[in-house]
Amino acid sequence: MQCAVLGAGSWGTALAVQLARAGHDTVIWDRNPERCEHMNAEHRNPRYLRDVSLPHSLRAVPSLSAACEHAELLVPVLPSHALRGVIRRAAPSIRPTASVCCATKGIEDDTLDTMHAVLTEELPDDHRISMLYGPSFALEVARGQPTAVVIAGGDAAAHAAADAFHAGAFRTYHTDDVMGVCIGGSLKNVMAIACGVSDGVGLGANARAAIITRGLAEITRLAVALGANPLTLMGLAGMGDLVLTCTGNLSRNRRVGLALGQGRTLEDILEELGEVAEGVVTARSATKLAKRVGVELPITEQVHALLDEGKPARQALADLLNRERRAERDD
Repeated sequence: MQCAVLGAGSWGTALAVQLARAGHDTVIWDRNPERCEHMNAEHRNPRYLRDVSLPHSLRAVPSLSAACEHAELLVPVLPSHALRGVIRRAAPSIRPTASVCCATKGIEDDTLDTMHAVLTEELPDDHRISMLYGPSFALEVARGQPTAVVIAGGDAAAHAAADAFHAGAFRTYHTDDVMGVCIGGSLKNVMAIACGVSDGVGLGANARAAIITRGLAEITRLAVALGANPLTLMGLAGMGDLVLTCTGNLSRNRRVGLALGQGRTLEDILEELGEVAEGVVTARSATKLAKRVGVELPITEQVHALLDEGKPARQALADLLNRERRAERDD
């Protein structure tokens, strides 16, 4: 297939490497012409995953229209706040028959739309749209280490994308539960920040396990309220991605939480990180979305208070521990 990946961050670079490695004619879009020249000449991304050698067949282009116009499979891998604007600009160049498989995670802050909803509003024929989520650190994918992901969408779109990516050590599964995958893959970043804070403060392994488990409960609560199948949250985009992001040292969101727990400011942390940590925005947007649909997200609310309202980390954790006792399962 002819494939185009929109976004040359760590995750976009890794997915472009996977598509090229699978034998597809693949281009990656980066709006910076100098970075594109470097990738084409040196076969390395000068900013992200710098130690990974890019396939010689992978080409970088700075023109959004040129990246899109021939693509049979388009893969947006952009920050959640940028997805709508880039797709709106790209739409005139996207072929009507192209499949669109989005790997952006998050909830749009203004509209409270999932990334799937953003795409369906900006592109006609929503049956061609799918979402790629699951436990997958970019560096390990780029290195060809074993990875399993789930692709959610209608049958034609999900199968087309799953077939394109499925090669070597990269295994794809499919589902039609788009909402479950979108909510699970987005809120796990918030829980990773919470786990990082807990570890940064030094609360131990018991606390981390409790945050992961109760975090899964509130992710499921919100997803089901929005129409998802609860079993989806037991899968790759739910429990799988949650465990990886909350415990793995490559997790950007966990690193944000660790630094917050150690007393650093969010501004300094994000400046040093140099990449988007989607959980920072998702904590705010998910809190608002939960209020809209009338469900409780206690961990998410405390992370939001910590990030956006300046609440001290120890106070946020204490408020979670002091909540009224309740049944483990929702009625």
